[in-house]
Amino acid sequence: MQLLKRLTQTPGISGREERIRALIKDELAKLTDQVWVDALGNVIAHKKGKEGGKKVMISGHMDEIGFIVSQVDEKGFLRLSPVGGHDPRNMVAQRVYVQGRKDLRGVLMPAIKPVHLLTPDEAKAPLKVSDFYVDLGLTSEEAQKLVRPGDPVTLDRDFIEFGANVSAKAMDDRAGVWVMIEALRLVQEHQVDIYAVASVQEEVGLRGATAGAYGIRPDIGVALDVTLAVDGPGSSKQHQVTALGEGAAIKIMDSASISNYKLVDFVRSLAEENQVKYQMEILPRGGTDAGAIERVQAGCPVITLSVPTRYVHSNVETINKEDLGNTALLLAKFLEQAHTGDFAL
Repeated sequence: MQLLKRLTQTPGISGREERIRALIKDELAKLTDQVWVDALGNVIAHKKGKEGGKKVMISGHMDEIGFIVSQVDEKGFLRLSPVGGHDPRNMVAQRVYVQGRKDLRGVLMPAIKPVHLLTPDEAKAPLKVSDFYVDLGLTSEEAQKLVRPGDPVTLDRDFIEFGANVSAKAMDDRAGVWVMIEALRLVQEHQVDIYAVASVQEEVGLRGATAGAYGIRPDIGVALDVTLAVDGPGSSKQHQVTALGEGAAIKIMDSASISNYKLVDFVRSLAEENQVKYQMEILPRGGTDAGAIERVQAGCPVITLSVPTRYVHSNVETINKEDLGNTALLLAKFLEQAHTGDFAL
């Protein structure tokens, strides 16, 4: 789990992925024949297959949700603009890292009265993302020297292992990147040309995968991402997209793509033949890089392999270690056998 810890602890909001990009580039270089960075910032690694073989693009996004500084006010507090989707309920009383002229730690709080002073009507008002600010513990003059508008801000939370699970911020989608790297370690003989893409700017509109797919022009696309594990208190079986501990999730559909049904059947058969624990997934809202890959050029068949995750888009995103390993193993088996499949409709 040391690599996953390093991946989740390294900051990289959409559009400011430079630190996480350097880490991923180094890891992929150990496992592939060629690695480069495209104009948008995607890391693309090529692992050669048989000459003339199909091109398989696997894509997990490296960016995480966060904020950029929009203003340093007269008291030294930072105002923010969100990058990616945030639930204000998950933002109260959190710690953050501000990547300014140097790294700074701060406290994220809403600009509201303390609970002791709220009127009943004020207490009922819902929080908005725009209510929040960062307290750096600095004067305005000190803050102005160290922070500028546009500087990135990420959540600050340690990686922990507990029971069968691990938890950290940015599992979305550093878990998917881990699956990609681990699958490349596991894969043995393969005939397909493998293009492993750590994509940028997924959280703001699947932008990196779009550019990456235009450059690669794959024959098959596999997105790697997290998905909702709606299996805790307050949820019902009806709304349970996936559950922790039930294996890798083979996506049927989300709001950005419908997986190629032949790919779904092929991957499901591989899981059963190789005794890889799996579950099927339909996600009512949300999407993955597959939604971008399938529309590029003349299009290509796509599927998503997902890691079930509790508390998505919070700083305590939680996954099961066996689910993570099963997802990587299933991807490796697919890469070894993809040349045998016919996914044309």
